[in-house]
Amino acid sequence: MSEEFLAGLREARLLAIIRGTDAAASVASALTLLEEGFRYLEISLNTENALAVIAEVVREAPAGSLVGAGTVLTIDDVAAVRDAGGAFAVTPAVARSVAESVRLGFPVIAGAMTPTETVSAMEQGATAVKLFPASIGGPAYLKALRDPLPNVPFVAVGGVDVDKAGEYFAAGAIAVGLGSPLLGDAPSGGSLPALRDRARAFHDAAAPWLNA
Repeated sequence: MSEEFLAGLREARLLAIIRGTDAAASVASALTLLEEGFRYLEISLNTENALAVIAEVVREAPAGSLVGAGTVLTIDDVAAVRDAGGAFAVTPAVARSVAESVRLGFPVIAGAMTPTETVSAMEQGATAVKLFPASIGGPAYLKALRDPLPNVPFVAVGGVDVDKAGEYFAAGAIAVGLGSPLLGDAPSGGSLPALRDRARAFHDAAAPWLNA
């Protein structure tokens, strides 16, 4: 399953990260992004009623899309996400949840910033590494990190705006994770039409890198 997940993420290029203070608005934001062609959605466990949000979005999601959870830190978190119907886990660090996800055959994108953390994540069996927060070093840091670690599938997350997305792809990211630059305040009750506009802008930015 992890290999299929990784292949799909490489193809999609975009991972939406939903973190909201309003559960209904978070669901609406997720469904809006699915309507706009996003295939990979991460719903942070920091979201209000996150597990219920995940379960509802999973029920409504079209075939070919995957809904997972972010901020997955503990063994119990992994079990809860799976019980809610989530398809993958994302962590902010090399936490105990990484090894537990691997043990269960659950795709996991493990958060890391340094070469040591990256190697540790991959040694534990992570499906991919979430370079976080990517904004600290930007695309140049990702490129430098990939020089000694060229086979690590990196997902750049943290401050990736529409103008930077292509630079991360050029530096070797297989995908970018998009939080506030994409979602804005939509998961807390903000404008869904504005979210649609941002979604389309990110699709346009990723288009030259599809199938690359």
